[in-house]
Amino acid sequence: MTRLHDLHTEQGQSPWLDNLRRGWITSGQLERWVENGVRGLTSNPSIFQKAIAGSEAYDHEFRDAISSGASVEDSYWRLVTSDIEAALAILRPVYDSSDGRDGYVSVEVDPGLARDTAGTETAARALWDSIDEPNLYVKIPGTAEGLPAIEQMISEKRNINVTLLFALDRYRDVMEAYISGLERADGDLSRVSSVASFFISRVDTAVDRALDAVGTPEAAALRGKTAIANGKLAYAAFLETFRGPRWEALVERGARVQRPLWASTSTKDPSFPDTLYVDTLIGPDTVNTIPDATLEAFIDHGTVRRSIDADVDQARAVVDGLAAVGVDLVGVTDQLEAEGVASFEKAFTELIGTLADKARLLG
Repeated sequence: MTRLHDLHTEQGQSPWLDNLRRGWITSGQLERWVENGVRGLTSNPSIFQKAIAGSEAYDHEFRDAISSGASVEDSYWRLVTSDIEAALAILRPVYDSSDGRDGYVSVEVDPGLARDTAGTETAARALWDSIDEPNLYVKIPGTAEGLPAIEQMISEKRNINVTLLFALDRYRDVMEAYISGLERADGDLSRVSSVASFFISRVDTAVDRALDAVGTPEAAALRGKTAIANGKLAYAAFLETFRGPRWEALVERGARVQRPLWASTSTKDPSFPDTLYVDTLIGPDTVNTIPDATLEAFIDHGTVRRSIDADVDQARAVVDGLAAVGVDLVGVTDQLEAEGVASFEKAFTELIGTLADKARLLG
């Protein structure tokens, strides 16, 4: 038993792995992560860019796909689907033993569709139907354009991981899209699952940069506090949303809450503790998807203690303090969303270019 098991059994939080590479699948490393307490897995275009471009493990399958006449982009999706399907099989026992609460693997739609509602819906359906496993999450960015697609996919009973959430108001919109989608769905809702990926450390990176630019003692006192405060307030909004007559009517049909998932939880500032964004966001009905290095650090010396709803008033004071020193948190989170979309799209485009170069060499 590890601290990851303790997170789940003692605190009701599910630790997931925020990474995937083929070598982990073929070597048994992913199975060892599951044995150590990992209960799910997330991927994104940046993860696949690093995995595929930086390894020869995919070359044979890519060569076969190109030789069969597949386009470079179709070949990319074959590589991704192979990894996702293998990971789904490894995590399926967790899904079954948890009655569908955990054991999920996430794959993201083409990030170039983040501002395209209809395109996102089409891509999400295609991924869901082609992989066709109950423990799949299709990731849709939580942009304004993504919200209608999220609601529609939930109404069709497709499992969705809403990604790239930074702002509390947008998070509330996402929870509303989930509930509205459930209300539109027919019949039993017990197998519809969703998480909302609320990004953490990137907020501190951006806000602390702005605080440093302000340069006052009051601003300096707020460094390293915004991301955790933002997460605590998101959890408070989650507790407020999933209660009352409207929600209880859905629970009677088997509905499950859309759990907040803490994403981007590695520590970017070396002056901060390496398990900061795990230790401080622990609580029931939550997920933390954690990069492998941070997982290893948490297993070694993390603190398993409920912390997500501690000092919520102080969290509100931190956000108020930002406004007082002239830092616009809404502007920062809007910018982070735009940068996140652009970063994933860039990783996708660069990987397609790398694969195109390989295809020319094979030709």
